[in-house]
Amino acid sequence: MYAHEIDYKIIGEDIQIVEIELDPNETVIAEAGSMLFMEDGISFETKMGDGSQPDQGFLGKLLQAGSRMVMGESLFMTHFTNRGVGKKKVAFSAPYPGTIMPVNMANVYGNTLIVQKDAFLCAALGTKLSIQFNQKLGAGFFGGEGFILEKVQGDGMVFIHAGGVVVERTLNNETLRVDTGCVVGFEPSISFDIQRAGGLRSMVFGGEGLFLATLRGTGKVWIQSMPISKLVQRLSPGGGQATKEGGSVLGQLGNLFEG
Repeated sequence: MYAHEIDYKIIGEDIQIVEIELDPNETVIAEAGSMLFMEDGISFETKMGDGSQPDQGFLGKLLQAGSRMVMGESLFMTHFTNRGVGKKKVAFSAPYPGTIMPVNMANVYGNTLIVQKDAFLCAALGTKLSIQFNQKLGAGFFGGEGFILEKVQGDGMVFIHAGGVVVERTLNNETLRVDTGCVVGFEPSISFDIQRAGGLRSMVFGGEGLFLATLRGTGKVWIQSMPISKLVQRLSPGGGQATKEGGSVLGQLGNLFEG
């Protein structure tokens, strides 16, 4: 199924929204609860599944919905369709401060994008969402991030939300090591793994955590400067009292003795 061709505009800087303009009978799908406003003529319907395979049947929709529950997402998705005359607009807001990243899937390798499980915001109808397990068990047992990922497939516009500023890097048979929570997404030509962060001294006193995400290969990678997990940690009681050891084992032990 070819994705609907939608027009859009990103509004704002620190806390962004995406305003999508739909022609008659065009549809955009979104996470439940992300809609900010919609003009008269836009109708919405909550459905089980993304609508990319209209003939898949109830069982297929149920399996897809079940995979979304595994990712911690809502069982349902909301479909917004322009049932009026002329162009109509609907807008979606990000769940926390950061950047909305528009991605034209037609320009992505294999029309596929692998993203963190909470990164998807909305997309043109025809976009397929599915679960992606990381084949590297170390990522699940030790990294704390990235074991369950989300696969986005299609040829239309997709809107991904990231915390803070987004950096796009293109790797050419290279390796990039990133804080485990700061990976937003990557093309399927990139391999993703979690590896130990240096020697014992660096792990204990370095303040960079015990593990880093390793991205290797040729393709595009997107990185976020402030993932929601780090933001919550900083806003929690005592989180602002950052030291050089704040992210290390030593810092965590110190927090235990303090309270």
